[in-house]
Amino acid sequence: MTLATGGPVRAWGGSPAHRFYSVVVFVLLASLDNVAIGLVPPLYGSIADALDVSRRLLGLVTAANFLVSAVAAVGWAYVGDRTNRKPLLLVGTLIWAFGTGGSAVAGSYPTFLAAQVVGAVGLGAVGSVGFSVVTDLISPRRRGLVMSFWGLSQGVGTLAGTLVGGLLGAADWRRPFLLLTVVGLFATAAYLFTFDIQRGQSEPELADRLAGGAEYDHRISRADLPRILGRRTNRWLILQGLTAQAAFGSLVWLPVLFAERAEAQGYSTATAVVVGSVFATLFQLGGVFSIVGGLVGDALQRRTPSGRAMVAAVGILAALPFYLVLFFVPIRIDVPDGAGSGTIVRAVLASVLTEPTVGLSLLAALLALALTSANSPNWFALIADVNPPEHRGTVYSLGNLVNGVGRATGNGLVGVVFDGLRATFPPPLNYAVGLAAFQLFFVPTGIMYWLAARSSPRDIAAVRVLLRTRAKRMRYGRGSSLDAAGE
Repeated sequence: MTLATGGPVRAWGGSPAHRFYSVVVFVLLASLDNVAIGLVPPLYGSIADALDVSRRLLGLVTAANFLVSAVAAVGWAYVGDRTNRKPLLLVGTLIWAFGTGGSAVAGSYPTFLAAQVVGAVGLGAVGSVGFSVVTDLISPRRRGLVMSFWGLSQGVGTLAGTLVGGLLGAADWRRPFLLLTVVGLFATAAYLFTFDIQRGQSEPELADRLAGGAEYDHRISRADLPRILGRRTNRWLILQGLTAQAAFGSLVWLPVLFAERAEAQGYSTATAVVVGSVFATLFQLGGVFSIVGGLVGDALQRRTPSGRAMVAAVGILAALPFYLVLFFVPIRIDVPDGAGSGTIVRAVLASVLTEPTVGLSLLAALLALALTSANSPNWFALIADVNPPEHRGTVYSLGNLVNGVGRATGNGLVGVVFDGLRATFPPPLNYAVGLAAFQLFFVPTGIMYWLAARSSPRDIAAVRVLLRTRAKRMRYGRGSSLDAAGE
């Protein structure tokens, strides 16, 4: 991991160790929004029974969470691109913790929904503002690698949410929310000790000027929005989220698919929830290979400025057949019904070696998720590559907004599709057919990345010229202004 160096030492640190700590904090805390969202799906049945509503309404809660968080992120990011980012992260984390705590004590569906929405508003700050900070901490040559950790942390967050929700919430669905509230309060304390890095400090064109005491004081304004959308690569990076996240959003139902398979084999609901959570967690481990996707993207980007986009395009399209194997290969589940969570986990892990269908499904899942995970780090890194520092948080949030719409659509509609398919395909087959249909959204996603590969070389070159121009003006004391022709 290559951290940006140079610039004045601020606060109580600024050393490489302090910057490394800051990167780690932001990467870890980026996972929290996915932990919060991942808690709910394994507990759909338990929460629905406790609040006396249908599972479909719980699916709408998750969809609303995606959407509200994405909308709020636009506001957080725009303010963050104009002001000091650290206080925004502190406030956002506290709001998120408050909403999570409210979810834990909710006694009715409207209260639960309202608490989730409040938490989603706070979550909007974590990803969008945090992304802007991290891109200023990391040099362009290693953005793919570090962004792979950023994306991986979000995938791990989903896994952690799924696992904690299924295991800790099997007996009492409120416990995971209480635990996450405490984690959120600790996260707020962790933010207090992160490094206040200068905007633009990671850019080679600006490093010398910033090291000499100059300040990069460009900030986003409303007049910049047409310029942001005028970059073709931005348009493709933003729009691909509509289809990509429709597919990814449907995957939050994986625990339900495997739980239904367990119930179809005669297991009790409590055991089936644990089985579904463990299988879904195990099968999503392929996301760890996003690190490989980031490394390959970095290496290919050094050869050609279209490298990152091509890696993402190939990965997305190549994953489709492996998803179909994952959904349709039947799994024989052999666990002791009514046993404790630890016993069930050990039985599921053992089945990877003793049950060929489980082993085949795991292999398919690892390959599918390894290939699609190349999307995440290269998407993050491309946003940083084709935008100046003061635009990155806002562009990320606009992309995240479209991601949220796509993910909410996928998560919300797939529940309706499952119900519609039930008459033709009895459970759990209706879940497999519905999930397979939603993965077809990856096809237009791959095409949009191919189009981004064609436009990104020109957009990257334009940003490099812009930053070199600004650096020259900073040297002569004119870093506070740049006319529209400069862009």
